[in-house]
Amino acid sequence: MVDEVRVARLLRAITDDLAVLRAEANATSQRRADPLWLRGIKYVFVTAIEGCVDVAQHLCSSEGWGPPRDNGDALRLLGRHGVLPDDLSDRLARAVGFRNVLVHDYVDVDDTIVLARLQDLSDLDDLVRAVARWS
Repeated sequence: MVDEVRVARLLRAITDDLAVLRAEANATSQRRADPLWLRGIKYVFVTAIEGCVDVAQHLCSSEGWGPPRDNGDALRLLGRHGVLPDDLSDRLARAVGFRNVLVHDYVDVDDTIVLARLQDLSDLDDLVRAVARWS
């Protein structure tokens, strides 16, 4: 059984992270010059994407759709079960890979990619809306 309070709390945390990212997308060049600015952006991306994973894992577990092979698969399962459109679930599964790069530094992070993603947060917004409608 889906814990609607837990899902609502997770969606709120993602929404809060999105608000921070949106505000920082318009940061001045002086603010961006702060050595902690980009590190903070990366961290908020990590927590926002992790929130999406937490939602997906909870729904997969509660609905008996798993176990997913990994966190990306948990998001793809939401697509297979009609919670998310398939193309969105695939993009979010790739976002998990972006999160992994940020967290584990598998490769040197290309900061231009981070800044580009800061300009388009629609996939995370779409997950919040879709899950809220579904639950």
